[in-house]
Amino acid sequence: MKTDIHPEYREIVFRDLASGETFLTRSTADSDKTIDLDGATYPVIDVEISSASHPFYTGKQRILDSAGRVEKFKNRYKGFGG
Repeated sequence: MKTDIHPEYREIVFRDLASGETFLTRSTADSDKTIDLDGATYPVIDVEISSASHPFYTGKQRILDSAGRVEKFKNRYKGFGG
C-alpha cells in the first residue's frame, strides 16, 4: 500500500443543531472548530438534523392518508373523459 495518501482517522464530535445532542465517534472528516467534551478537545462538525431530532427516529412523524386522497380523486373524476 502507498503511504501518506489516506486521510487521518480520528475521534470527532458531531453536534446536532436542532436538539443540541453531541455524538463522539471516529471519522476522516475535518473541521477547524473544536469542542471540549469529557475533559478532551475534539474537532466538531455541526449538522442540522440527526437521529436525535429527526421525526422518524423521535416518533413524531406524521402519517399521511394517501389512500383517502386517491379515493377522493377517483370519485371526483370518475365520469370525466369516459
